[in-house]
Amino acid sequence: MEAAGWARMVSAGGRTQAKATKRKHQAPSEAPPAKRKKETSFLPAKKSSAEKTQRAFRGNAQNTFSPKKNWVNTGDGKQEKPCIKTSSLFKNNPDIPELHRPVVQQVREQVFAPETFQELGLHPHLISTINTVLKMSTMTSVQKRSIPVLLEGRDALVRSQTGSGKTLAYFIPVVQSLQAMKSKIQLALCPHLLCYTKVLSKDCQAWSGTVSFRVYLRSDGPYALILVPTRELALQSFDTVQKLLKPFTWIVPGVLMGGEKRKSEKARLRKGINILISTPGRLVDHIKSTKNIHFRRMQWLILDEADRILDLGFEKDVTVILNAVNAQCQKRQNVLLSATLSEGVTRLADISLHSPVSISVLDKSHDQSDPRGQVAQEVTPQAADKLGSFAIPESLDQHVVLVPSKLRLVCLAAFLLQKGKLEQDQKVIVFFSSCELVEFHYHLFQQTLRNHLQTWASGQSASASPQLAFLRLHGDMVQEERTAVFQEFSRSGTGILLCTDVAARGLDLPQVTWIVQYSAPSSPAEYIHRIGRTARIGCRGSSLLILAPSEAEYVNSLAAHKINISEVKMEDILSILTRDDCFKGRRRNQKSHAVGPQEIRARATVLQTVFEDYVHSSQRTVSWAKKALQSFIRAYAAYPRELKHIFHVRSLHLGHVAKSFGLRDAPRNLSVATVKRRKANLKRPDLRKKTQSAHHLSQVLRSEYASGLEAAGGGRKAKRTGGQPQREKRTSPLSQKTPEDN
Repeated sequence: MEAAGWARMVSAGGRTQAKATKRKHQAPSEAPPAKRKKETSFLPAKKSSAEKTQRAFRGNAQNTFSPKKNWVNTGDGKQEKPCIKTSSLFKNNPDIPELHRPVVQQVREQVFAPETFQELGLHPHLISTINTVLKMSTMTSVQKRSIPVLLEGRDALVRSQTGSGKTLAYFIPVVQSLQAMKSKIQLALCPHLLCYTKVLSKDCQAWSGTVSFRVYLRSDGPYALILVPTRELALQSFDTVQKLLKPFTWIVPGVLMGGEKRKSEKARLRKGINILISTPGRLVDHIKSTKNIHFRRMQWLILDEADRILDLGFEKDVTVILNAVNAQCQKRQNVLLSATLSEGVTRLADISLHSPVSISVLDKSHDQSDPRGQVAQEVTPQAADKLGSFAIPESLDQHVVLVPSKLRLVCLAAFLLQKGKLEQDQKVIVFFSSCELVEFHYHLFQQTLRNHLQTWASGQSASASPQLAFLRLHGDMVQEERTAVFQEFSRSGTGILLCTDVAARGLDLPQVTWIVQYSAPSSPAEYIHRIGRTARIGCRGSSLLILAPSEAEYVNSLAAHKINISEVKMEDILSILTRDDCFKGRRRNQKSHAVGPQEIRARATVLQTVFEDYVHSSQRTVSWAKKALQSFIRAYAAYPRELKHIFHVRSLHLGHVAKSFGLRDAPRNLSVATVKRRKANLKRPDLRKKTQSAHHLSQVLRSEYASGLEAAGGGRKAKRTGGQPQREKRTSPLSQKTPEDN
């Protein structure tokens, strides 16, 4: 009985082993279970991605970045996106509100006047230079109003739209008056310089000896002083006056600005400069340290972009300059010019102008004082800004787009791809709020957009090769590099310039077609000057303002100053990505020519993944992104009080904002070093304010997966427990409200 039972057990065990052997040697055509197939196909891809991520972190951030190196090869000749954790750009975003724009009538100016320069009674050589060198025959409206008044010797307060020719409006009277002086510019003997030269004999066969001669210098000093806010504007003004002075070689212009050697500038001052163009800070430096600079014979004092000079903190410097000039020269002609006039300019006009003539150019519908459009009149400076509105070129098209924070970077990149690669003869300027933002986006676009497109187009035809050229300009660059970039962008017919507001005032950059304001300006006046870099002297141009949904009310703030903007949809900008297969993703069951919202979102996600792969390719690039994010928050906290209800740090979702810098999560240690340096100077904080800050930080320091729209329930919990949110307070950049340095 026991033997029979044992035999049955052995037989059953044999059948079980046979079944196991059959499964082990199963034919490869039979499909394994679904769960095992999923695990088998996922593991190799995950391993490959991890190995490549480690190699990327060990590499140098300055090497050329190629996103295709991080993609996974499936073995059938196709590639898939890397198996890394990337969040969706189109989930948990705040709703984009309907933009209710009030219809306003913009202030218009007539740019050109029918009169020619011959009617002004100028010197024939000066008229010939204007016609042949500057290639101008008819005057603009502001030149027609200003030049006769300034030739009469009157003080003036000139207000006209950007790109209307205000620079020539004061340079032509200056040159005309200096060349008409009865006593030419005097020369004085320099006792310290004796030069020797050899002379030939009478028959010119041999040297007969040496003769000494004395060097004579111009001792009159400057007759005209022009103050400008930026170095680039100083160089541009110097180039303009040099062209006007070609027939009058005895009048010498000169420029003083930061970044140059003081020794060479002192040598130029010693030789004599009759028309001096300078930035306020450098001129104050020479007034205090250079003995041979004086203003005894000065006849003109001109402040170009007067309101910007005061905005940049030069008010003390301007006071020092005015005191130095007044101490040596009581009688002179003073001119203040700008497209926008602020309260500071009116205070300066009260101090420096004597019975000024206010010159403004408006169309007939806005000029109620004189139906013939003659608006040069003796008024108080406060009346110049009575309208509270700004003149905008009629050939300028203004646009605004509302973009959630997570999509700002890909939206800007898509727009630049369209203008720099898919369209011809486009010249774009992009404005940022700080130098760190310019540097970060410049290197990011250089290493991703430009290099990635070149890698993708290597197998394409020559005509399909991208032509993206990025330049940068900001105040932290050395002067030689700033000058080179300014000249290169001025001469080129295409290109993309990333800059701060250092390029927002007075610069005449030819053929600029688009102005993009990635960071909203701090005032409507600054908005006017930014968009004024295009549509100059009657040419056509366009502008685009990028706002977050919480900033939509800024459009009403612009409308209060009679600035009318048309809305552009974000989807229309992102749809540009469907016109180029460079960022085409691999999706299952996708038709070959299907283009719709899902395809647009897929390509935008691929583009965002390219940015994130570069940012997280090394510790250095991650550090750059964090510094740029910190600079953005600082600038956001520095908006003026009247705009705090629109631009406030409490309305920022830090996780979503971090996404626009290529960071996959909101960093929590942005400003540890800064807080340590300031720790000794900090007073004991108020407990109630500290708790409120902890409550706020518990709301903003969240992952970008959250929507940012929840109620403040989690903040109350953090308020009771304390601890961690208070430690985050010491490392948060939200308390740093220092403005950016242009």
